[in-house]
Order: sequence, then structure tokens, then C-alpha cells
Amino acid sequence: MVVTQVAGQRAAAKDERREWWRRAACQAADPEMFFPVGAHGPAGDEIARAKAVCAACLVRRQCLQFALATGQMHGVWGGTTEDERLPHVRRERERRDRRERR
Repeated sequence: MVVTQVAGQRAAAKDERREWWRRAACQAADPEMFFPVGAHGPAGDEIARAKAVCAACLVRRQCLQFALATGQMHGVWGGTTEDERLPHVRRERERRDRRERR
């Protein structure tokens, strides 16, 4: 067995992967805006406001990657809604299924 990192280095790397969250533009915004009830009417306005915050965010890509990797099925993550993330989820599921069949 070859160990390439000691426990402290692994913990530091893990903390670094989470660091993006602290730099997210949504930290100063109302969290409820990112989890609207529904997609139309007043909820549609909340989604638009949430996406505007995401559009100016420096870590939008990391946020979307986190949402996809952890299966976040509700809310606006990385500037996308649940419905907008669904094609990504389906593609990844298809890739995984193909790998498993091999």
C-alpha cells in the first residue's frame, strides 16, 4: 500500500474543497430566495432574484458541481433550478449505468 498524503494533508485538502462556500455571493442574501415554493408567480420572481445573485458569483461553477455531486434536488444552485439540473443528473446516471454494464 502506498500512502500519498498524511491525514493532516487530506484534512487540509478537504477543507480547501469546501472553501468555495465561504466566497459564495449568496452568503449575504436571504436563503429563502434560493428555495422558492413552486416555479411560477411570486416563486418565479424569487428564482429570478436568486439567479441574479448567482450570475455575479465567483464560485458559481463549484456550487453547481456541489449540487450535482450531492444530489441537491431543491433550490437554486450555481444559477440553476431543479428542472435545469435534471438533464445533468440524467446524463450522469446514464454514464454510470453504462460503466456498470461493462
